[in-house]
Amino acid sequence: MSLTFIEATRADLPQVVAIYNQIIPSRLATADLRPVTVASRIEWFNAFNHERRPLWLLKSDAEIVGWVGLELFYGRPAYVHTAEISIYLDQHFQHQGLGQQALDYVISQLPRLEVDTLLAYVFSHNLPSQKLFQRNGFARWAHLPEVALMDGQKRSLDILGRHF
Repeated sequence: MSLTFIEATRADLPQVVAIYNQIIPSRLATADLRPVTVASRIEWFNAFNHERRPLWLLKSDAEIVGWVGLELFYGRPAYVHTAEISIYLDQHFQHQGLGQQALDYVISQLPRLEVDTLLAYVFSHNLPSQKLFQRNGFARWAHLPEVALMDGQKRSLDILGRHF
C-alpha cells in the first residue's frame, strides 16, 4: 500500500483522536486507560508545527490510515535537536508495513526539521513496535521497570533512541 503524508490540520483532530483511541483497550501503545476527547487533545495538537515538530496524516488514496508526529523532548532549549516520535495506525491497517513507511518518511524529513536524535517511548511488551524500531537502528537507551499499572498488571517502558 502506497502512502502520502500530509500535515494534519485542526479539522483532522477528531480522526487523529479516533485512531489513538482504538489502541487504548489493547494496553499496548499508550498509558491512557480510557478514551480521550477531542477537547482534551487541543493543547497537545497546538504544540505541533510544520517548521520543527509536525504531525502528519498517513493517507492511502483519500483515506486516513494513521498518523505520525514529532514532539518536543523535555521542553528545554538544549534539547531542540531531539524529538519524540509517535506512530499510530488505524486498527484495520496494522501489520501491513505502514509503520515502516511512516518511519522512513520521518527520517527523510529530519534534516529539514534540524533533528538529529529521535526517541521512541515503547512498552516492553509491545513487540511489533519494539521490532520496528530495532530493525531501524534504534537501541534501548533506558528501561523503566514496572512503571505503568494497567488492569492490575505492572508494565515496563523502554526509551529507544537513535542519532542521525
